[in-house]
Amino acid sequence: MAAITGIGSGVDINSIVSALVSAERAPKDAQLARLEKASTTKFTALGQLKGAASALQAALKELNKPELFDKRTATSSDSKLATASASTTALSGSYQLEVRSLATSSKVATQSLASTFNAASDGTFDVRVGSGTAVEVAVTAGDDLVAIRDKLNAALKDQGVTANVVNDPAAETSRLVLTGKETGAGKDIVIEKASAGLTDLQIDPTVAVSDSSAGYLTQAADAEFAIDGLTLFSGKNSISDAIPDVTLNLLKAEPGTNLTITVGQDTGGVKSSIKKFIDTYNTLITTSNQLTGVTSAGEGKPPVVGGLVGDASVRTLLGGLRAELGNPATGSGDSLRVLADLGITTQKDGTLKIDDTVFDKALKENYDAVGAFFTGDSGLMARLDKRINGFVQTGGILEQRMNSLQATIKDIDKQKESQNLRIAKVQERLLKQFNAMDSLVSQLNSTSDRLTQSLGSLPGFVKKES
Repeated sequence: MAAITGIGSGVDINSIVSALVSAERAPKDAQLARLEKASTTKFTALGQLKGAASALQAALKELNKPELFDKRTATSSDSKLATASASTTALSGSYQLEVRSLATSSKVATQSLASTFNAASDGTFDVRVGSGTAVEVAVTAGDDLVAIRDKLNAALKDQGVTANVVNDPAAETSRLVLTGKETGAGKDIVIEKASAGLTDLQIDPTVAVSDSSAGYLTQAADAEFAIDGLTLFSGKNSISDAIPDVTLNLLKAEPGTNLTITVGQDTGGVKSSIKKFIDTYNTLITTSNQLTGVTSAGEGKPPVVGGLVGDASVRTLLGGLRAELGNPATGSGDSLRVLADLGITTQKDGTLKIDDTVFDKALKENYDAVGAFFTGDSGLMARLDKRINGFVQTGGILEQRMNSLQATIKDIDKQKESQNLRIAKVQERLLKQFNAMDSLVSQLNSTSDRLTQSLGSLPGFVKKES
């Protein structure tokens, strides 16, 4: 609770001290506020500039990869029937593909068994996939089909075979169904050499399953396909050795229908990376224009001033980048010397624009030259990266300036604390001085009253009529 002051003198000491304190702190507060606003604005602006420049550098590094121009694509004219992919060593070409049948895996079933089937005694049987090693499965007396299924799955997990039970509620019968993972001829599942009492579980994969007997539901078979009319077979639907360095993925059989597999250079990936470079460069230019611009806010209003108006760092950075964009390249041939040869030109606001028709033609006719233009130690991307790296690297120009501004902002906070302590002392001193004055005035008033009373009691003193 504030102390009651000014009783002796009748003066509003608190108001006077408050006004004096405000006058004392106003100049310094205004100075610190201006400095803090200017420092914060510039710090934020430099952060935006660094962010845009860093994004551009990332795009430069991505484009400056020779392997980007080594990539090959393989496309299918009908991706529902087959797809394709190619390695960097694949040769360009076009192939006619016909998918006649897909490679399949084996699926077999036991004969129909009573749903209440139980193994009559302990015993074993062998399960074999094609000509592979047989796996012996042990059964215990009393095991039902579910228990036998679980033992099959445990024993055959490394063989790529899974077992399940399929029930026929109407007939109250069940079958064990085994499904193989491996495709291709010679991968049929066989159950043989069953002990006495387990012979009902045997399966011959060469016989089709009937209403009650065991056999195959699907026989393992090779894929049949044709490339440019040549009939070929494969044990898998993913084929990597039919066309060198090209992988075909057969998805659906449609005999008599040809689709086209085209292998070529990855022009789409290259163009995407170049457009990303253009986009990030344009973002840097747009950001710089905003940060260094002065925009009218309307009549009678102060203009909106960017945080880096007249900043030397921005001029140096952009000047270096523009100089490299205009420098003729070496090693890319006479047909590609500057960006304009690729249909990439500079607009009035400093941003880049690409003419897709000119660019696509250059990419088609001079693919290797385009790669040499952008990549390598003397390529455009490396030269731009050198210009930008000193600004955005750790400890670079922009980071140093931001650290300096951060230190200034922290120092402002310290100055504010010192200002508050100083003002508190000033306020304390003024209150003491005015309270002392108030006390003195109170004493003088008291003395005056006593003198008046004393004089009034002297003989011959005439009182003034009120």
